[in-house]
Amino acid sequence: MEKKTFRMPTAYTILFLLIILVAIATWFIPSGAYEYADGVPVAGSYHLTDPNPQGVGAVLTAAFSGFFDAVDVCVFILMVGGFLGIVMKTGAVDAGVGRVIARLGGREKWLIPILMIFFGLGGTTFGMWEETMAFYPLLLPVFLAAGYDAVVGISVILLGAGAGVIASTVNPFATGIAAGFAGVSLGEGILLRIIQWVVFLSAAIWYVMSYAARVKKNPSRSVVGVGAGKLQVSMESTVDFTPRRKVILTVFALVFVVMIYSVIPFDELGTRLPALGWWFPELSALFLVGGVIVGLIDRMGEAEIAETFVAGCADMLGVSLIIGISRGITVLMNDGGITDTVLHWGEQALSGAGPVAFTLLVYLIYLPLSVLIPSSSGLATLSIPILAPLGKFAGVGGDLVVTAFQSASGLVNIVTPTAAVVMGALALGHVPYDKWLKYVWKLLLYFLLLTIAFLTIGALLG
Repeated sequence: MEKKTFRMPTAYTILFLLIILVAIATWFIPSGAYEYADGVPVAGSYHLTDPNPQGVGAVLTAAFSGFFDAVDVCVFILMVGGFLGIVMKTGAVDAGVGRVIARLGGREKWLIPILMIFFGLGGTTFGMWEETMAFYPLLLPVFLAAGYDAVVGISVILLGAGAGVIASTVNPFATGIAAGFAGVSLGEGILLRIIQWVVFLSAAIWYVMSYAARVKKNPSRSVVGVGAGKLQVSMESTVDFTPRRKVILTVFALVFVVMIYSVIPFDELGTRLPALGWWFPELSALFLVGGVIVGLIDRMGEAEIAETFVAGCADMLGVSLIIGISRGITVLMNDGGITDTVLHWGEQALSGAGPVAFTLLVYLIYLPLSVLIPSSSGLATLSIPILAPLGKFAGVGGDLVVTAFQSASGLVNIVTPTAAVVMGALALGHVPYDKWLKYVWKLLLYFLLLTIAFLTIGALLG
């Protein structure tokens, strides 16, 4: 009789199990709340509230509530899918990838540091995270065609942007919000964060390039198998790189350039460039219009454009569902009244600690908080007004509290199943969650130890 081996549950099952665990926690963790002033919790105002334990009905509807809460992100992903569906049908991507691989002539490995620096800059400057979802369907085929596995393609984007987000220098959505609530300027502590960014991104590039070299040399060392995944480009037959396909790829690239420019808050970064202030509704419209334009350039008919776009959206439906379900965990915590209670426990744990101990405790407390509240801006709004004032009693500046917060939030977001980007990226690459953990845990350990070293030095110098 064949012995059965354990198989990691799918992302859907993992997230539903987390929803059940959070619902159970609402029966045992006291319900409480802080007093809020203009949407910001007031330190020392925590009080118990009437319990609101979440039952079977709440568990069953949590995923739908999360989907409604994340509908802007989900629609954006669907529009990206429709846009890519039309572009892929034109054959322009196949032709372009074939030309890139031929031109590189065995030097494909240099795509890794170049692209990771690009995503790392996006992560550290404007918190490029959810926006990266649009790049996975674009870059995964490139690395698969170059002889790597899906893990390499995911790592270039996820770990590149992730290293940047961990060491956010002027990221307005994490560092900016947190610095404002901590009562410090965005420039305070920036030297430490710049050094942290260089070290972390260098470590991530080295880690990915080492793994990619092993897979290229011996495909059996891949954690998922070379060529695994749905998004592939076949290099067996050459696709002509016609003038029309060149125009399509130009439009294709322009859509992504406009997306990147439109979400950067140039006004908050102190530049004279006009800020568009776009977010998911505008970005969704951008990809919809881009898809139609590409279809017209390829001389598709109206019915063909519509059918191809809808088919592309359907390919992304599973990713959208995962994003919605993961958001349901936060919704359930808030409805159960335990979010502020968990935060209050952190407030109590920090009382009376010295500078180094306080700084490291803040970092360690933010690790589980970041799992429960994966939104960096949401976590900053909830926690920094409470934890930053405590730092003054321990002789720790608000800038170091901000660094501890963003370092923990960024680290957790690389691996936590409550992070929609992580689960969505793995779904696109058809990489099982347990395989991702097996691959990335050593880098997470390096990041953890490096962060502790940086924070300790910062506390001693402060």
